[in-house]
Amino acid sequence: MNRARLVPLVLAAFALLIGVVMAAAIGQPGYTDAFYYFNGGARIAAGHGLTEAALWTYLGAPAGLPVPSHLYWMPLASLVEAIPLALFGGAFHAAQIPMVLCYVGLVTLAYQIGLRLGNSRRIGWLAAILTMFSGYFMPYWANTDTFALYGLIGALALAAIGWARSHGGVAVWAIGGILCGLAHLTRADGVLFLIVLVIVALWPEGVISHTPTQDHLTPQPPLRPHGEGEAEIAKNRWRGGVKMAAVGIIGYVVIMTPWFARNLNAVGSILPIGGFQTAWMRSYDEIAAYPPGASIGDFLAWGAGNILRSRAEALVIAAETLVAVEGLIVVTPLMLGALWRRRFDPLLSPFILYALGLHAAMTIVFAFAGPRGGLLHSASALVPFWMALGAIGLDGALTWAARRRRWPLEQSKWVFSGALIVLAVALSGMLFTKQVNGWNAAGATLRAIGATLPRDAVVMVNDPSAFYYATGLSAVVVPDSPSSVIPTIAARYGVGYLILDANRTAPLNDLYEGRESPPFLTLMSDQAGVRVYRINSP
Repeated sequence: MNRARLVPLVLAAFALLIGVVMAAAIGQPGYTDAFYYFNGGARIAAGHGLTEAALWTYLGAPAGLPVPSHLYWMPLASLVEAIPLALFGGAFHAAQIPMVLCYVGLVTLAYQIGLRLGNSRRIGWLAAILTMFSGYFMPYWANTDTFALYGLIGALALAAIGWARSHGGVAVWAIGGILCGLAHLTRADGVLFLIVLVIVALWPEGVISHTPTQDHLTPQPPLRPHGEGEAEIAKNRWRGGVKMAAVGIIGYVVIMTPWFARNLNAVGSILPIGGFQTAWMRSYDEIAAYPPGASIGDFLAWGAGNILRSRAEALVIAAETLVAVEGLIVVTPLMLGALWRRRFDPLLSPFILYALGLHAAMTIVFAFAGPRGGLLHSASALVPFWMALGAIGLDGALTWAARRRRWPLEQSKWVFSGALIVLAVALSGMLFTKQVNGWNAAGATLRAIGATLPRDAVVMVNDPSAFYYATGLSAVVVPDSPSSVIPTIAARYGVGYLILDANRTAPLNDLYEGRESPPFLTLMSDQAGVRVYRINSP
């Protein structure tokens, strides 16, 4: 086997080792999203199907527990986690297996992207290692959330669409559509990939030429068959673009149709109706409002000043995410500079569209869900491209500096590449340790409370997914509503107990701080800032 073919295998082995170490260090999911997807996979593996006994939002939720699962978040992470859980038992580490494998795939893909864009194995190596040690993303790759899964599928979708753009072929467009479907099946905002595919397919062809080693791409006039006029050329291109877009859409529909059918049977619509309502939220806590549903009327009544202020705040967070999270701070100017120079590369056209569309959607439309994790999750698909561009940008910066300072260019490339790797490893290790220590320490209080309750108890608590994982007891979320709605929710879902802690919603402040004592609640315990109430039957 020659060295070129051996490199991806070596990288994959190294990434697998790092992934296994990360997975072993994480003792439990540790936060809501990861708890949710693990619980979903565990219930599927146990034969309970696509149901959930821990309700974290009232948006679109039917009455009675258990309810159909994944009516807000999408199901693919739970589905793939259910496979090793069924094969190897219900342990958390079993559910991490597919995520570790996706992490390995993401690192290997980063090498291929770097090799293609930079035309250099060294750039491919640097892109892969920066993806492997990717700062703020590092703790999440081996957890039971969607980061590694969505990152790999999304990056593959962007690469497939870019390849189809530059090389054509019905099969490649179909593969791109299938990957778009899988991305949407992983996260709701994965539908952006399908929008990108359609735009790229319909975009006029023949406008630019590209050579992989060029930093500056020069527009070239399209070739014209003899005797063919401009109108006919445009018409043929449009027909070809429509055909390829249709092929991609068909691939997407093939993947999504079973999920559409399930939702139609479970809730009467192909996609749950509650998800887009988050665009009208005035605070993130409204996702737990009861009765559920933010309306456009309430949103507009909030006032232009509040709306603009919330979008400005989301824009600041999106900028910080781009610089600190996606670009590891020091990589940001390098990757943005390289992106500008390579902006005409057809492989990057879907990446550019997705990056712009994602950041715009998470700033302008979903200004609360985006900053609270939506942007971080979905930016995982950008990581291998950003790291490849960062490696290329480093080469460009060093080439520029070497001309002016008479540096030995090749030696400088190796030295600065090594320094960048050391920085990435140090930052990733620090963030990983801090985050994982917090995750592993979570849940002790919930387990202690659960041990005091009947085994058939249903509880109202701030994090129902974490409570269900820790105790096995069904739970619903504390509402972002006055305490007067508690008896209604209790009657609907059979809730017998309420747990309030420092993470309560604002309307329940008076109850938590003792200024309110409704007759339908009896205080059972109040220790270490956690208050447990019995909900009295009417």
